[in-house]
Amino acid sequence: MSATSPVRPVLPPDIRARKGQAPLVVLTAYTTPVARLVDPHCDMALVGDSVGMVLHGMPSTLGVTMEMMILHGRAVVRGLSKAMPIIDMPFGSYEESPQQAYRNAARLMAETGAPCVKLEGGAHMAETIAFLTKRGVPVMAHIGLTPQSVNTLGGYKVVGREGEADAVMEDAIAVEAAGAFAVVLEKVPMGLAARITQRLEIPTIGIGAGVACDGQVLVVDDMLGLFTEFRPKFVKRYAELGALADAAIAEYAAEVRARTFPAEEHAFPDVLKGKQS
Repeated sequence: MSATSPVRPVLPPDIRARKGQAPLVVLTAYTTPVARLVDPHCDMALVGDSVGMVLHGMPSTLGVTMEMMILHGRAVVRGLSKAMPIIDMPFGSYEESPQQAYRNAARLMAETGAPCVKLEGGAHMAETIAFLTKRGVPVMAHIGLTPQSVNTLGGYKVVGREGEADAVMEDAIAVEAAGAFAVVLEKVPMGLAARITQRLEIPTIGIGAGVACDGQVLVVDDMLGLFTEFRPKFVKRYAELGALADAAIAEYAAEVRARTFPAEEHAFPDVLKGKQS
């Protein structure tokens, strides 16, 4: 037998067991280089369907396909050695029936190497979540604002105020009972998110849901200042890499036009020093 053993990967039961411990850190990743950057610092890396808006210029997540998720999922898994990858099920890949959801979830896991999937929806998706988990597909649920339902919701608005709070709580209870190992709470009022977190035995991962959640997730391009089309209130910019990149590209363009780049040190001489052709 080998004297060394590979490090056991983090799996959904490990994440579920983190409930009530140190906050879980989650960022999105869509490429191998970014996966390598987030890996040392995060507990999970989410291959989100937000890739459609962030990298492909789509107006929403609705146009993201299974093929896109597999492509980016593979790239992210290659770049991770510590953080657990999660892959989003895209719009139209799971809503029709539990059987459709299973086929597509199994394909995502098999073709990317991700150990779990994330899908949007509360009580109405409980049957599907239960169907998947009973067949070996770990599921992270996603309630509150569900971007794939933006046309039904009427925009990217806060969900859970006034008369909606009970329904969001019911969604949270339903996805836990169905077997989800964790649940994302998006744009949920912070008081309601705190009550849900206290009520559930699975971790809550907040995005625009306040500090009381068991963990937090952001789109990495948002927090780095790379995606500047819009800026949700819940995003804190930890860097302005977009502005730095713009300045660097402008300097490069100016030097090319002025013929100051490439300089001699960036080119190859015709004759090596000490040798003749």
